[in-house]
Amino acid sequence: MKFICLQENLKKGLAVVSHINNKNINLPILNNILIRANDSGIELISTNLEIGITHQLRGKVEELGETTIDAKIISDYVNLLPSEKVEFKESDNESSLKCENYKTKIKGESTKEFPLIPVIDREHYSEFNIFDFRKALNSVAFAVANNDNRLELSGVLFEFSENYLTMVATDSYRLAERRISLKGGNINSGRVIVPARTVQEILRIISGLSADAQSIESDLVKIYLSDNQILFTLDSVELISRLINGQYPDYKQIIPDKYKTEANVKRQELLRAIKASSIFSKTGIYDISLVFKKGLINVYSSSGQSGESSIDLSADVSGEDNDITVNYRYLLDGLNINEGEFITLRVINNNTPCALSSQEESDYLYIVMPIRN
Repeated sequence: MKFICLQENLKKGLAVVSHINNKNINLPILNNILIRANDSGIELISTNLEIGITHQLRGKVEELGETTIDAKIISDYVNLLPSEKVEFKESDNESSLKCENYKTKIKGESTKEFPLIPVIDREHYSEFNIFDFRKALNSVAFAVANNDNRLELSGVLFEFSENYLTMVATDSYRLAERRISLKGGNINSGRVIVPARTVQEILRIISGLSADAQSIESDLVKIYLSDNQILFTLDSVELISRLINGQYPDYKQIIPDKYKTEANVKRQELLRAIKASSIFSKTGIYDISLVFKKGLINVYSSSGQSGESSIDLSADVSGEDNDITVNYRYLLDGLNINEGEFITLRVINNNTPCALSSQEESDYLYIVMPIRN
């Protein structure tokens, strides 16, 4: 095998695929990246058996072939090379790299033991703007449950309809829902749970691509589904992942359809008031209270150890006087994700969820469960 490529391209490609490589004692080949030169170009491939990533590397193929190399060794070395052309040669599982005055030989391993990357039928897919897709994922991923007690909550629900994709995440204490419009495709319906690790990898890859936006040939992401796998294609990168088996809870049951109190308030003022009051919340409980009265929201917290805080904010409040106590960290997460100038808070009473939304972010809904006294 022999190919020539730019050090910058090789460095970026290795960064894309090597992130999922972890030291694996039971299956050492998983520590390696598969490098393949064929008639269609140069491919860099990695897998941890749950996720597989393939990157199409720009370069010139002179001889066909394939090998696997320790991901850390080749990444660390290539990162230190000059920003010039790299000549890559492989023979008998030994790879040599030459870049200006740098020369090295790296021992590799046969590709026979490298796991096969699953193949998904590509007849049915959905297509989205890559930057809208990233924003949607970012706005729900933080609400995924961090433990495995309920496996179905350890991922993001993707619910496909004819014109939209709805993403949902919850850890039982708060819930985030975002809807984005399809740009094309023919998946009319379907519900799958995508693991949190996969979501984080997708976000990392998109961030890497957008950092060099001029080199992106396509600003679309395509999603393909099978019974237990999902495939994302993003420009020069393909990521395939197992899905979480399980029934996602009927989350719409906890979203109230009627509220007794509705308040519109400036988001930045509410953020500042919550941060100030949080200083006096009870350790380990992180509680603050929101009291709704005509013309204002009072943000209150108190602690026997540190003191108390009471802040009145001007707000357009309609409906009944009301109050609710919530975890301030969860409320801040929703406020930080939402980009609207004004935030709408909706409350029934202090025993039911508080809903957060805005006119500017009408496709986003965030629910926080109350702290019951």
